[in-house]
Amino acid sequence: MNIFTVEDVPKDKIIEFFKLHWGSTEMVISSGIYDCSVLDGFAVLNEEDKIIGLITYIIKDMECEIISLDSTEEGKGIGTTLVQEVEYFAKKKNCKIIKLITTNDNLLALKFYQKRGFIMSRIIHNAVMEARKIKPGIPLIGNDGIPIRDEIEMEKVLN
Repeated sequence: MNIFTVEDVPKDKIIEFFKLHWGSTEMVISSGIYDCSVLDGFAVLNEEDKIIGLITYIIKDMECEIISLDSTEEGKGIGTTLVQEVEYFAKKKNCKIIKLITTNDNLLALKFYQKRGFIMSRIIHNAVMEARKIKPGIPLIGNDGIPIRDEIEMEKVLN
């Protein structure tokens, strides 16, 4: 698996990836508004130099927050490898905790992160309604027909 820092991947590829998978490079969550194309992160590229996995994060006050994680090829360990890469980097930067925010409909993410040692630490009720005021394109209905309403914060204490 070829892992690169986002600085080593052409910017237009990263922008194209976010537009394809998120509709834009902008991420609006309760912790802030982010342009994911300029955040730190790691990418996995296939043999044709196509991005098949991408994670972005920020580090602030000895906390690392994962802002986005995408894998286009499920079940191959790409997402796990990217999360481990961020955890390793966060430890090197003396972070004590790694956290992220997902939405209530994202059952795959809830399962994925719990299997990797994250716990649900907070529910932010109606947070997505607030985010839609800034980014109206956020869908009303998400995975499995579940209305997208709340954000769920997950965290993992780093040793």
